[in-house]
Amino acid sequence: MRDIKNTPLFMRHVLLLMMSLFAICLHANPVTDMLERIDKGASRKFKIELQKSNQNFFEISQSGDRIAVKGNTWVNIATGIHWYLKYHAGIHLTWNNMQAPLPNRLPRVDKPERHETTLPLRYDFNYCTFSYSMAFWDWERWQTEIDWMALHGVNLPLAIVGVECVWRNMLLKLGYTKDEINRFIAGPAFLAWWEMNNLEGWGGPLPDSWYIQQERLQKQILKRMKEWGMQPVLPGYSGMLPSNAKEKLGVNVADGGKWNGYTRPAFLQPTDSRFHEIATLYYQELTALYGKANYYSMDPFHEGGNTRGIDLSASGDAIMREMKLVNPHAVWVIQSWQENPREELIGHLSEGDLLILDLFSECRPKWGIASIFQNDKGYGHHQWLFCMLQNFGGNVGLHGRMDQLLNHFNQTKTNPKAAHLKGIGFTMEGSENNPIMFELMSELPWIDRLDSKEEWVRNYCFARYGVRDESIEKAWLLLAQSIYNCPMGNNQQGTHESIFCGRPSTNNYQVSSWSKMSNYYDPEDIRKAALLMSSVAEKYRGNNNFEYDLVDIVRQAMADQGRVQYLLAMADYKAFRKQAFKVSSQRFLDMLLAQDRLLGTRSEFRLGHWIEAARKLGNNEEEKNLYEWNARVQITTWGNRICADQGGLRDYAHKEWQGLLKDFYYMRWSAYFKALNDQMEAKSKPDIEKLGNGKYKGLTTKQLFQLALEQDVTLDFYAMEEPWTLQHNVYTSQPEGDCVEVARWVCNEYLQ
Repeated sequence: MRDIKNTPLFMRHVLLLMMSLFAICLHANPVTDMLERIDKGASRKFKIELQKSNQNFFEISQSGDRIAVKGNTWVNIATGIHWYLKYHAGIHLTWNNMQAPLPNRLPRVDKPERHETTLPLRYDFNYCTFSYSMAFWDWERWQTEIDWMALHGVNLPLAIVGVECVWRNMLLKLGYTKDEINRFIAGPAFLAWWEMNNLEGWGGPLPDSWYIQQERLQKQILKRMKEWGMQPVLPGYSGMLPSNAKEKLGVNVADGGKWNGYTRPAFLQPTDSRFHEIATLYYQELTALYGKANYYSMDPFHEGGNTRGIDLSASGDAIMREMKLVNPHAVWVIQSWQENPREELIGHLSEGDLLILDLFSECRPKWGIASIFQNDKGYGHHQWLFCMLQNFGGNVGLHGRMDQLLNHFNQTKTNPKAAHLKGIGFTMEGSENNPIMFELMSELPWIDRLDSKEEWVRNYCFARYGVRDESIEKAWLLLAQSIYNCPMGNNQQGTHESIFCGRPSTNNYQVSSWSKMSNYYDPEDIRKAALLMSSVAEKYRGNNNFEYDLVDIVRQAMADQGRVQYLLAMADYKAFRKQAFKVSSQRFLDMLLAQDRLLGTRSEFRLGHWIEAARKLGNNEEEKNLYEWNARVQITTWGNRICADQGGLRDYAHKEWQGLLKDFYYMRWSAYFKALNDQMEAKSKPDIEKLGNGKYKGLTTKQLFQLALEQDVTLDFYAMEEPWTLQHNVYTSQPEGDCVEVARWVCNEYLQ
């Protein structure tokens, strides 16, 4: 018999197999690649083992001189690595610190540590995140974010970058002109609200180069997500069309109505004969660019969208039918927010075809427990995720609901209404803030039960800084018991807003229109925490996480004390203490500028990092200016005069950032204080001699008496704000000053 092992064909197969294995070895797994990005050579210190298992798990152990990390998915292995780094090595990787030098010899694992979870899905992102935080990210920044996601266990990320490319291709095939499309698709900083059917056109038109680079970026994002084994959630089709679709396409649409002053897109009636045609075209263009998905996100009628005259049951059927034609196994992902998802829309849909994001589970859960959003029936037979919203508008500020988060999550373990819970989700409107809350949330699926936060906070301090320090722990326990423990019944949306960022008035409290702020913590606790951090700052100089937190905590204490100083100034004004008002209002302005100086010591808190990223994406001066205008408008007026003032959108995305404080918020406050001072001076000077021929000529006696009554000072703030959005003065991301020295100066000058 012929020896097949010596035939040329067999040898060729062996050679090809060896080359394939060699190629696999050359192309490291995603965990190895990530470790090398964290610290060059770090992958040699770990032994990675992917094991098949129906159980979601990771396990940490010792293997010779290396740390062995096993898991049933690449993401779970990354989660295990992060767990080891935090709780064995005292190295915390998060947005302000995604690279860290690892010691030559990593701390040993004395006995194997295994964690399992029954919650297979861990979701990431709110539509708003893509505009409030990610509007100007490039591939380098996205690569870092995907690493963060893997380290925090995310395997179900929303992926909507470049969806505007799909819409442009689709609308061109439907007969829309380029100019018409430009009037429909929003600008870079406002794409999220266009995608959620809230507005059209604002911030545009987008240049052709934008579509090219965003398509390329989305393909890079999806490729990396899939290398990790993540399941990207792509945007599906629910019926949105341009508001002129009836005239342009001859289709039956419902008027979208208004959203805070903006015209909404139209909504294609599910019974229209062209619904299938248009949905098919959308999915064809989506699949051609980005492939198929197992999950599609659709949120019809978001935030008060018009449902009059629409058969909601038929709409749910049509949306589901078109999605299933693309992928019979696909799942519709929908946000549970305000009225959505309406029972008429989803109640009759089959179990397993829908995944509901309980968007604000830590505060206003809708899945069945006590809440102002409470849904007594829960979500019935539909699967859902317990989500943490945490941040609104990307606002800067310490904030959290630790006890509420733990209590609400623990209830899911025993409440029958949580029977279809499939996982957790990060659904923040803005990211890169309050890392402590994201660590806590990311660990909950892997912990049997956490009833008390105190011991966890102490361990977090070690994970965060790599040391156990009594002053640091005392500071963080103060924060955990106060500002990070917003209680049930307080329904404010995100951070306790900084008064420095508010439009001035004699009764200023909240900054944005919908914040629902309500006092719940003693600012004295934050002041004490800032002083504690400052007291050990010299000892931990150079510790990146410590320096970031030092600036952030001192910033919060300054914002709190700024509110106190404002109230003192208003008391002086209302008491007509002119000289005292000049002193107290000037001290407020000095504190605002001191805050600007403090924040300037960290790039994360500088306006420049936002503006630089925007301009960097432009290929010429015209594009750079458009993107910068988008960046400036979003964080200030948000819209035009009508949408900013009457629509209430101004300052919704306010940022306590260096540069913005000095050049924007200071401008408003100094103008307002001057107007108050001028009013007080005018009241002190009698104008009797002008009654006959001056500015009071022709007034009735009643009108003259009216002048003596208290008059509000009204300024046209929009007229001050809009010119700043049109400027192109340079803001840099480069830190200025020593953060430790400046923080200590602020503490000594304003917090003692």
